[in-house]
Amino acid sequence: MGKKRDERGKEKTGSDRECNLDNGYVSPIRTLGDLSAASIRDTIVHSRYIQILLSLTIIGFLLRFYHLGFNSLWLDEASTYTFASLSIPGIWEATTGGEFNPPLFYWTEHIMLVFGNSEFILRFIPALLGVLTIPVFYLAGKEFADRNTGIIAAAAATFSPFLIIYSQEARAYAMMLFFVGLAMFFCLRALRTNDMKNWALFGAFSALAFWSHFYAMVMVGSLVLYSLYELLPKIQKDIRALRPIVIGGVTFGLLCLPLIPVTLQLFAKRTAGGPTFGFQGAVLIYETFRQILSSPFRFPGSDLVFFILFILFVIGVIQAFRMDRNKGIFLVSITVLTFAISFFLSYRIPMMPRYLIILSLVLFIGIGLSYKPVCSLIANRNIVYGFVLLMLLVSLPFIAGYYSGYTKEDWRGFAGQVTSLTKPGDLVVVAPGYVYQPFDYYYSAAEDGTVEHHADNGKNLESIRLEKGNSSMYIIVTGDIQSANPEGDAVAWLEKNARLQGQNTGIYLFSVN
Repeated sequence: MGKKRDERGKEKTGSDRECNLDNGYVSPIRTLGDLSAASIRDTIVHSRYIQILLSLTIIGFLLRFYHLGFNSLWLDEASTYTFASLSIPGIWEATTGGEFNPPLFYWTEHIMLVFGNSEFILRFIPALLGVLTIPVFYLAGKEFADRNTGIIAAAAATFSPFLIIYSQEARAYAMMLFFVGLAMFFCLRALRTNDMKNWALFGAFSALAFWSHFYAMVMVGSLVLYSLYELLPKIQKDIRALRPIVIGGVTFGLLCLPLIPVTLQLFAKRTAGGPTFGFQGAVLIYETFRQILSSPFRFPGSDLVFFILFILFVIGVIQAFRMDRNKGIFLVSITVLTFAISFFLSYRIPMMPRYLIILSLVLFIGIGLSYKPVCSLIANRNIVYGFVLLMLLVSLPFIAGYYSGYTKEDWRGFAGQVTSLTKPGDLVVVAPGYVYQPFDYYYSAAEDGTVEHHADNGKNLESIRLEKGNSSMYIIVTGDIQSANPEGDAVAWLEKNARLQGQNTGIYLFSVN
């Protein structure tokens, strides 16, 4: 059975004690060696924190797996399917050949294709990792401050519209966040304990995050810089104090050795052309704050939700400085460094708030810490329950509407419309050409008896028109044409030669007689 606090040493008094949900209970599980069926059962039965965390994880599972296959695959998800369909060596060759995403997520999806290629199967791993990230938020928040901070951060992650959406997307964002969360947890633990094993685990999970998504390196680099700052007084006294960080760095370097030269080549290639979509500068910073704290999609009260959670984050940062100057510096420095790097990169490469999903860790931990000033005024554990409930309430308007309609382009329904409209011998043109990926996932020209073409500009479209003869020509266009053809001659050609037949969730169908 778990021992009481007075048997293990007294905890903080006053408001901290009154806001302790376990009311003095101490779990018998202190290390991995303490794990047993009896100790696990005792902890589950007596610890409110574990009970709430398990409940949040179950709720998170339901929110992430419900309607998982409802939306059609959109362009990026269909691209995932394209690369995952390659062989294991083929996926690596695609990365070295110019694919701007590392291969770990594609390899994982390749294995999942053994079970089928449905939308549910392709989104299963992100949804699962999205669920497992909930306890990771708890661990990181607990390590940063205390269990109350951890449980509120976990609640924020559970009900976050932003995290729900990207846990239901067949892309690497959920995987990156999961591994970055573990890297942050072990970084914080390593700074507290200076244990070599924790530093090595920090390096290992940082490497896994980097193999998942290149942008993880921004957060990893920020964590390393902060670690150097915190250890600087010790390093100045004894250079050997640098050894733990070196251990983490060597672990990371060895695991990422094949990927580092590829990354440098891809970065040079990606920055050569400049961004053709996304947000830039201050707009990127604002949109990242807004989307992480509310949602990529507007919903009733979303601006109010953003305002409330942003204020709570600011309060949490102030509280962190009051507790420990270094904790405040941690929250501010990680946020500022990540945004500063992103601000610069946004003028060189396409940048979207979803690439910065890793910042949700810092933002939600800051929000979790905002309970402390309230508990100092009202020393009652119900304050913590209230904050957990608040995380649910601010997300309810989103949850109420999210599952009732399409939030992505309906390529499934659109392909059915094209099939019913076309006749054998008709030409079906996809513009820009790479949009064939989501379209062909649902449409087969061979089965429909049509001839499919791809076009990226007005010259391509005119060439296809001249070859069509007496056949009807249908052109499928999305907003991506503006990025693929910034010169605008494709849109000009459509305005001159084609007639709009209709549109479905942002997919437009034109006809040329």
